[in-house]
Amino acid sequence: MLLVLAKAPVPGEVKTRLCPPATPDQAARIAAAAFLDTLDAVLAVPDVTPVVALTGDLSRAVGGDALSARLRATTVVPQRGTTLGQRIAAAHVDAAAVAGPCPVLQIGMDTPQADAGLLSHCLDLLDGADAALGMASDGGWWVLGVQRSELAELIAGIPTSRSDTGLRTLAALQTAGCQVVQLPELSDVDTWEDAVAVARGVPGGRFAAAVTAGLVAPDAHCRLLGD
Repeated sequence: MLLVLAKAPVPGEVKTRLCPPATPDQAARIAAAAFLDTLDAVLAVPDVTPVVALTGDLSRAVGGDALSARLRATTVVPQRGTTLGQRIAAAHVDAAAVAGPCPVLQIGMDTPQADAGLLSHCLDLLDGADAALGMASDGGWWVLGVQRSELAELIAGIPTSRSDTGLRTLAALQTAGCQVVQLPELSDVDTWEDAVAVARGVPGGRFAAAVTAGLVAPDAHCRLLGD
């Protein structure tokens, strides 16, 4: 199973760290593009059940119609919980209720550079291990794989958005006796600099087009174009 934890791209409620230089509307457009590119990648992976744990109001979102149409190819469950860790753990439980007991690979909508080939590779690496974890370059993690949904409960209390979140997550899994395979490291999109760097690496997608359209800082424009 492939599980995506996502938030409706409502201006002022998503990717606020892109502002400035982006406006709230531009940041939401970038988030919508990342979400759509992520859904394309997930839906291109063969022989998996796609589940999206969603929070937020798509009727108020940028690109809400396009997202709603694409989400019809998935099963959507609402996010539950107060903290991000709690929502992750609950999403795994709810995804298992949809698809039954099976290995789950969970990502967010912050790594639009993760294509179907990479996700398939991560699923292959998860096979035979208790869990799999891909670190993010900022110290967090971008992908978590577990053989059983209850293993996600091990990380429900780990603080997120910290420079040691990834290491804490790895330690929690290993302390519980899990054999953990480490997956490739990626940069997730939190800041404008992240967005520019990721867009430069995937120039053909919606995400890169949205970043290019939202460029408002001359120095970022130069970095994206390689000047």
